[in-house]
Parts: sequence; C-alpha cells; structure tokens
Amino acid sequence: MSIARAGVVLTVVLALMLSVAGAAHSENAVVPTGPVQAPAGATAPKAAPTPSGIPAVPASTAPSAAPSPAPSPAIDPQAQVSTQAMPGGNPLSGDLMKRAMLQAIPAGGAEMGQRSPRVLANKVSVARAAPAKSQAVAGALPMAPDTGHWTPSFGVAGQDVSAYQGNVDWTSQWNQGSRFAYVKASEGNYYQNENFSQQYNGSRNVGMTRGAYHFAIPNWSSGADQARYFVANGGSWGPDGYTLPPVLDIEYNPYEGQTIGGFYFGNVCYGMSASQMVSWIADFGNTVKALVGRYPVIYSTTDWWRTCTGNSASFSAYPLWIASYPSAASDSPGTLPASWGQFSLWQYSSTGPFQGDSNIWNGDYASLQRFATYGDSDPSYSFGAAYSSYGGKLGNQTSGIACGLSNGGCYQMFQGGAMNWSPGTGAHTSLYGAIRNAWASTGFENGPLGYPTSEQICGQKDGGCYQMFQGGAMNWSPGTGAHTSLYGAIRGTWGSTGFENGPLGYPTSEQICGQKDGGCYQMFQGGAINWSPGTGAHTSLFGPIRGTWGSTGFENGPLGYPTSEQICGQKDGGCYQMFQGGAINWSPGTGAHTSLFGPIRNTWGSTGFENGRLGYPTSEQFCGQKDGGCFQMFQGGAINWSPATGGQLSTWGAIRNLWGSLGYENGRLGYPTSSEICGQKDGGCFQMFQGGAINWSPATGAHTSLYGGIRSMWGSLGFERGALGYPTSEETCATSASCFQDFQGGRISWRSDTGASVAYR
Repeated sequence: MSIARAGVVLTVVLALMLSVAGAAHSENAVVPTGPVQAPAGATAPKAAPTPSGIPAVPASTAPSAAPSPAPSPAIDPQAQVSTQAMPGGNPLSGDLMKRAMLQAIPAGGAEMGQRSPRVLANKVSVARAAPAKSQAVAGALPMAPDTGHWTPSFGVAGQDVSAYQGNVDWTSQWNQGSRFAYVKASEGNYYQNENFSQQYNGSRNVGMTRGAYHFAIPNWSSGADQARYFVANGGSWGPDGYTLPPVLDIEYNPYEGQTIGGFYFGNVCYGMSASQMVSWIADFGNTVKALVGRYPVIYSTTDWWRTCTGNSASFSAYPLWIASYPSAASDSPGTLPASWGQFSLWQYSSTGPFQGDSNIWNGDYASLQRFATYGDSDPSYSFGAAYSSYGGKLGNQTSGIACGLSNGGCYQMFQGGAMNWSPGTGAHTSLYGAIRNAWASTGFENGPLGYPTSEQICGQKDGGCYQMFQGGAMNWSPGTGAHTSLYGAIRGTWGSTGFENGPLGYPTSEQICGQKDGGCYQMFQGGAINWSPGTGAHTSLFGPIRGTWGSTGFENGPLGYPTSEQICGQKDGGCYQMFQGGAINWSPGTGAHTSLFGPIRNTWGSTGFENGRLGYPTSEQFCGQKDGGCFQMFQGGAINWSPATGGQLSTWGAIRNLWGSLGYENGRLGYPTSSEICGQKDGGCFQMFQGGAINWSPATGAHTSLYGGIRSMWGSLGFERGALGYPTSEETCATSASCFQDFQGGRISWRSDTGASVAYR
C-alpha cells in the first residue's frame, strides 16, 4: 500500500481520534489537530551539498574511549513540543495512532541515510510489499552491493543493516572484512525491526562487535519516550566489550511533506525549531544515559545538523557517527558539525562493499573494543578514565567489564593484567606479576587486602615496587618477592622505622597470627615485628639481642614479647631491649645476655646497671642452686640470690676469691647477706654471709670470720678497730672442741669447756 493511499484511508478515522485530544493542544503547537495539506508554497529544503564541494578535513586519530561526561544540553521547557500535540505521545489516542502509523509506513520503516545514494534509489523503486521475516524487504536492493567499492585507508571496517537487508549472511560479511555492525532496532515508538534478532545476534556469533540504533521521529513523541522504547527493544548496553553504545539516528525526515493518518509530518526538520530539536535530542540522550549508563552515539550529517539544530555545539559528550559519501576515494568525511572536533564512525558508502551501509571506525580494533566497553557512568566511566591514564601498561583488553564482585565491585581483563573497581575505591590496575600473584593468594578482593586503591608504584629501594589496597599494601623487591603489609600495629611500627628504607627493609613473610596471648609477627629482611594485645608492636632486629631472645624461646620463653625497640648508644657501645619478662643487654665485650625481672635485676639496677660496679651481664641467670638460690655473672662479679638472703653482690676480688675457695654458697659461709662494704680501718673491706664474714685489708688479705665463739670474742673487742686488728689466718680447729684464729695483734683460742680467750702479741 502506498503512503498516499494509506493516508487517505486513515484520515477520517484518525482525525476523530486526534480531535479528542485537540483541547489539550497548545496554541503554539506545531502539529495541527486535523488533516492539513502542506503549507502553500512549501518546498523541501535543499539537498545536502555534494561531498566533493566540502573542504576536506583529515581523518582524526582514534577518539578517546570514554570522553569525560560534558553536561548534556539543558532541556528548555519553552523549546519543547507539547507531548499532547505529538500523535505518538497522546495518552488518549496514542496507541491507535501507533497502529495506524505502523500500517501506513513502508515495510521496514525509514532507512538510515535518507540522502545516501542507495536510499535515494530506493525511494523511486516500486511500492514495497511487507517482507517475510526471513527475507529482505521487497524492492529494497535496486543495486547489489559493490564489493569492490573503495574504502578509507585507516580504521576498522564495519556496516549497518536494517530489515531491508533481511537475514544477513554474516559469515560472508566477516570474510569480506567487516568487523562491527549496527542494527536498526526501532523507529519512533511504533516500529521494531523484524530481523533484529538474526542481525544482532548473528553478527555477534561470527565475532563482530555490534550495537543497535534508533531512527528518531522527533515530532511523533518525546525524546524520553522514544529512548525508553529503544532501550526496551534492543537498544540496551552493557560494558561487555562487544556491545557498541546505542545510536540516535537523527536526520532528514523520511516522511517530509506527508500527511499520515491526519498528521502532517512537516519539513526535513520535522516542523521543529532549532531550539526544540536541541531539547528533544537532549531529552533522548539524558534518558538513554540514565537507563544504560552512557550517552548515545549521534548519527547525522553536517548539513542536517546545521539546518535543524542551528549547528548546535552542545553535544560534545556524545560520540559522532558522521554520514558523508564522497564520490571518489577519500580519507575525510569533510567538515564536521559544531559539537565535534573529531568523529568516531564514518558512514562513507551506501552501495558497498558491505550489505547495507559501509562504515569505518576511526581507530584500531583495540580502541573499538574500548569504545564498546567504557561509558559515561560508573563503573565503566572510571574504567575508561583509568585506562586513559594507565592503559599503556595493560595493553589491549581481553574481556569486557564483569560485575557482581564483593561490595558491588567489577573487573576487566587485559593483556597485561586486570583493572578492578569498587564504589569505594574507583578503578585501579592490577598488573600481571608478583604483586598480583600475591594478592591472588590472599583471595583477591575477598581477602584481607580488599580492592586496590593505587596503581603499582616502582622505583623504590633495591628496585622494589608496592601497591596500596583497602587493607594495606603489597611490597615487592627482587630479593624478597611480594608480601603483604596489612594496616594495623605491625605496619604502623614498620612505617615508623622508614618502611623498606629503614633497618627492617622489605617484608619477607606475611603477617602470622595465632601466637601466644593472641600475638602476631611478621618477618623482614632486617628482623621481625612482634605484636600482642598487651605489648603493642615492637621490632626485633636480627643480631645478638634477637639471637639471645630466640635461644630463650622467643615470646614463649621467660622474656615474653618485646615492650620496647632496641636502644643503643649505651656504655661501651652497648644496646638493650626491654621485654615483658626483663631485658636483654649487649655490648661488644660481653655479648648479649638476659636480665630477667626479679631480685637479681633489681640488685643490678641498684648499682646503676651497666654503668655501675658490675658492668654488663656476662651470663644468663642460673637457678637451681643450694636452698633454691640463683646467680648471674657480670663483668664486675656476680649477683647471688636465695629466698633467705635476697640478691647480693659478689664483686671480683680477694673476698670473692676466698668465698669461692670455700665452695661459694655450698661452703661454710653459705650465701652473702650483704654486699662488700669498704672504707674500714686501714682501707679494709668486709662482706657478710650466712655463716659469718670475710674481712680484707691490704696488709692482711682476705680471711673468714665464722660465726661462733672466736668471732664473738673479736667483736667484743671492737673487730678490726680493736687491739687484735684484722684476722691473719682462717679459723683452725684441732678437734671440734678446740679452735684458734690469728689476728694482727694476737690470737683468739676457743675450747668447748672454757670458751674463748685472747693472747696478745
């Protein structure tokens, strides 16, 4: 049925339908309420200038995969056509008008490229019959595709098709070199492509990247209405890497000057002003973005854009698909509309080499994949922005964006690794290599590190690299491999030492927990960091102090966990470190030795630690002695302890030597009960023991003074201050009942029957 005949048949019925909504029409509506003829004297606008008359513009480089979302043009309420006046948007008569329109238009609807050679040839062909769904629209191909048609010297070849091409032999098109396809999905809000499934899925099945386009009829219904219709009927999009963004085909009115069903379709601009057209396009684009996450591609010609939008410069956020048909081989589509400085796609031929229209993508195949992947809303926008910054390290994508990860995250695979995104972190790279492998071993984003929060940063000490994550960092060097550094006390302490630039260097293990008292540790090139709830985190540097701590059983031994760092700069170049159970002290001359909290350490402390008479420890604390006693050796002597006597010094010298000759605490004197006390008569000293004393003077040397009758007599005479002076011998007994001891001034004899007596010299 011809368009004219359809209009005559439906005029009377549809006029009645339209009259129902007439009262709602604006006084300024561009659509009349009943059948009207074309305005007297109205003529069609001039055809698009021939491409040969347009100044050549060199083909641009590949467009950026995801342009930063520029604000979409504001929808001017004053510029909008009343949806009540639009036949496809009238709530009272809309459904009837849609059915009437669908019956009246050519089978297959409007063809893309209304001023292309092929479509112009079709317009003079015989009236079309409705197609069977497996065949092309009758009379749609007055000429076979010219498979030898010239092609631009750059880009990726592709095509667009509609119902006019029927069921396409996609394998043949692939073999000819086509790598992407756009398929008509819808028109207005009344038409869906009968061959859409075969064309859309068939192109994908042979490996093509494909997408869908919508032929806009702006004076039929609102931009938002047609956008929703398009998205619901094939125009959706997702960042899978092989679905091209949806397209708005906005061009010459295919029903220019015609009245269908009582509705006059207007001129090439659909009877709309430039401001109305700009608002309609923005309405469509904003709705598509809200529904699928990116602005649609705009398909148009420079001539139509200038004529019908006033050459609007407000749509730079929308990729451009320019239609221009040079009559001879060319690498330029000519001057572009004002919104764009470059084009993404170019429809350069409607007659070959491919079925439908032939197109070129302005870039390489990898950039075409990115174009199919990165949109204007997250997550795809962030992926695109990150790729623009760091894509050189990733190489080409090997997958689209896959979502459904923990915390709403997504990822995408590349030749050189992956990109991971979450709402809380944004998109960051994860390059193949040791850091990614180590992250994988922790469970990727499901493990303790979570998502990356930075890129991999190299050029660190010893050629190392690191990458930050939600839960910490991953550090790598050639000498250590990659290891985690989780946020918390251990990482905080490592940081306080200067990270890898400090004495610990790089981590050499993961953080290992489940230790005594709920503790954790992590190994580093220069030692370890140990943590427990009761002590916090402290370093344990490789060296003699750590070696000694290890010999005691680390945190499981008597020292427990460190409670301080290693502190050096002590006497004689010494160092020490505090622990729950005491300290470890080291000096070059003595090595490292423990100093456990308790009476021996307290006694040592009372002398001034290493700065006092005893100096540094030279042994550990030895217990299990007589009467449950303990001792520890020092540079200047020893400290001896028993439950009955406490801790007492036994400094090197004559007194200790004599005590030692008698068997130390195992001899008659037992344990010291005092330290050595000097400043006595003639420069003498003495030390008290459980069994008596040892007295020393320069003139007499050291001699014992055992508790008993002889010492009692000596004491009664004033000890060394009396006439007898210092002992000059030990106490000597012939029998248990008879003993004597010599002194500087005489002798004291003792008998069991007579007691003690003195014989002066």
